[in-house]
Amino acid sequence: MQHRSNRRAFLKATGMGAAGLTLGSWLKAEPLPPENPLPPGAAPSSAKVSPAEQLGWRLGCQVYTFRSFSFFEAVEKTALAGMRYIEAHPGQRLSKDNPARMGVGLDKDTRQEVKRRLAEAGVAMVNFGVCRLGKDEAESRKTFDFAKDMGIETLVSEPSEDAFDTLDKLCNEYEINLAIHNHPKPSHYWDYRTVLAACKDRSKRVGACCDTGHWMRSGIQPFEAVRALEGRIISFHLKDLNEFGKMDAHDVPWGTGKAGIRQLLQELRRQRFQGVFSIEYEHETPQLLDEVAQCARYFDSVTEGLSASN
Repeated sequence: MQHRSNRRAFLKATGMGAAGLTLGSWLKAEPLPPENPLPPGAAPSSAKVSPAEQLGWRLGCQVYTFRSFSFFEAVEKTALAGMRYIEAHPGQRLSKDNPARMGVGLDKDTRQEVKRRLAEAGVAMVNFGVCRLGKDEAESRKTFDFAKDMGIETLVSEPSEDAFDTLDKLCNEYEINLAIHNHPKPSHYWDYRTVLAACKDRSKRVGACCDTGHWMRSGIQPFEAVRALEGRIISFHLKDLNEFGKMDAHDVPWGTGKAGIRQLLQELRRQRFQGVFSIEYEHETPQLLDEVAQCARYFDSVTEGLSASN
């Protein structure tokens, strides 16, 4: 079995999403063997730097995509799709046998179990969200302590604007980023200009988690928002939707919808953006794993061309 560091070769070799073998059939096969354990938050080792990594980009999965499953199942599915990074979702049950929920309430032993299972899967938990953060420093510090312990780089949240003095201070103390997420109208941060205003005069550890699907539902062109947020983008919930400007629009594999994913990636290369792209699929389709893998293949194809054009 190939090492997952070469995701594109792995997906091609297994034929996922193609006429031969689907991800659905892979799930019925033997699980992938564990890779070398990773320290919390560490990027998995790679014998060969991928085109995306050459650009400073990492592709992962927001495990809300697999909200119908447990956290450990979501980690396994992420690895099966050839990805090595996740954004954990607060409140997801750890396993069928363990009712504990992902988040600050995990005890020491359970946190160690999470770290072990991530390492065995060859997956790093780099982001956590969308989580609650506020101006109460003692309460917010609990989330930052949890993130530090788990090796999390970025907290994704939608805090009230009066919380940023406290949160910016904690970001720099803990060396952890805060990425402001945008849910669609009528949420507070649906308009990227509100995010820009919240970031003004803040440290570079405060920026945007760009949810392209929610922008589209709110009538905002993703390219417009990404260009305006230059220098303040920390991470992505990258989505491609079948329609623009409709609240009931749903996810489709990247490159087949109305988001203009290729153009977005070209613009981000121009900006010299470096960070994590999380696939977040909210559409509950029977072909979920195959469509997630199709997004990963599309990302690899585009980044290969962008890297070659350096």
